Amino acid sequence: MSKETPGKVDMEKIVSLCRRRGFIFPGSEIYGGLSSCWDYGPLGVELKQNIKQAWWQAVVRERDDMVGLDTSILMHPQVWEASGHLKGFTDPLVECKSCHLRWRTDDLKESKCPSCGSEVTEPRLFNLMFKTFMGPVEEQASTVYLRPETAQGIFVNFQNVLTTTRKRLPFGIAQIGKAFRNEVTTGNFIFRSREFEQMEIEFFVKPETASDWFNYWLEERLNWYVKLGIKKENLRLRQHDKEELAHYARQCSDIDYLFPMGWSELEGIADRGDFDLVQHSSSSGKSLDYFDEETKEHTVPYIIEPSAGVDRSALAFLCDAYDEEADKDEIRVVLHLHPRLAPVKVAVLPLSRREAVVKLAKELYADLRPCWMVHYDDAQSIGRRYRRQDEIGTPFCVTIDFQSLEDEQVTIRERDTMNQIRVPIPTLKETLQAKLGGEDLFVLPPGGSIWKGEF
Repeated sequence: MSKETPGKVDMEKIVSLCRRRGFIFPGSEIYGGLSSCWDYGPLGVELKQNIKQAWWQAVVRERDDMVGLDTSILMHPQVWEASGHLKGFTDPLVECKSCHLRWRTDDLKESKCPSCGSEVTEPRLFNLMFKTFMGPVEEQASTVYLRPETAQGIFVNFQNVLTTTRKRLPFGIAQIGKAFRNEVTTGNFIFRSREFEQMEIEFFVKPETASDWFNYWLEERLNWYVKLGIKKENLRLRQHDKEELAHYARQCSDIDYLFPMGWSELEGIADRGDFDLVQHSSSSGKSLDYFDEETKEHTVPYIIEPSAGVDRSALAFLCDAYDEEADKDEIRVVLHLHPRLAPVKVAVLPLSRREAVVKLAKELYADLRPCWMVHYDDAQSIGRRYRRQDEIGTPFCVTIDFQSLEDEQVTIRERDTMNQIRVPIPTLKETLQAKLGGEDLFVLPPGGSIWKGEF
């Protein structure tokens, strides 16, 4: 991790916002918390769902060369022996000779303990997999592991998917799921934790085309983040040196993001060659090759693996969207989240608590809820309600006032510019659909009007 060019956003502000507004809470907080375990609150769970849905839409539903899978967290122990995880899934750690805390070697400066500054031991390798037992009595049970990645579930199902879908090379299998790593050194909020969620693709190709597909997926995945609002200048591609390549990789590059603590990995794209299918075929005794109907030849496909973290993606989208703007005598905090990712799409705000206004507002609220995640808020001044919605990234607010009772029009206020338009109620849903889809706010429906500023 390079720390010489930290991002502009203060991580403490992100953590505070997430806690204050219900995105992310410390796990088991009433008991003092559990190190590096996090609970996603009402807004955080919506953000995560939206990220996963956007990923699934892009890599599965909009492609004819990809299918989905959801495999078990617990797998046969032989899977991890064949994959090399039992012997090779380790981190070099050192231990402080004074306070006895353990640290990853890449977190050290000048071979001193980051906590107390004392000398540390020579690096030792520690396996990162969580171990548990399957069976009613631990002494008689089989040892199993919580999966450290979702990829192996895809590899052992390669022949099942191939047989049932009749896909031809090149094709991919995508999966979203939990993974667990017994990280000794965690931190930087949700950037590195022991329980996390992965979005992984295993894309199977003819060996001679592997390099072309590797480059294709580098560009495809980089563009996905840009399309969802990440600034290009905060993203970069970093190719792995030969010394840092994983044992299975022929080549690998990271998509790095400029987090508050500096440039760090957001997603990795690896050319895994035929390592995994060969290993599992040899270990299980089952054929995991591909028969080409045209050439009548059997081949073991090479695998290109784009692997992203849901949690790291959420952190990157939050950091990139966070902004502070001068607003009269105050500071307006805004999350400029892409509408597809915003936890709440629309807020319905009655300008008065008078019965007639509230009745109309709740009717509109009920009408919009089947379409999107919608908030209803009638507490405090309209300005403060706008600021609350800005801070959680809500793209549009719909305000109902006394005039709405007479002219059957409501005001749509846009988050980023604070500009407003007034539209007829019958066109409200259609207008919001267009705006959430990216149409210009100033393209008005029939009978609409426009102005800048706020109430």
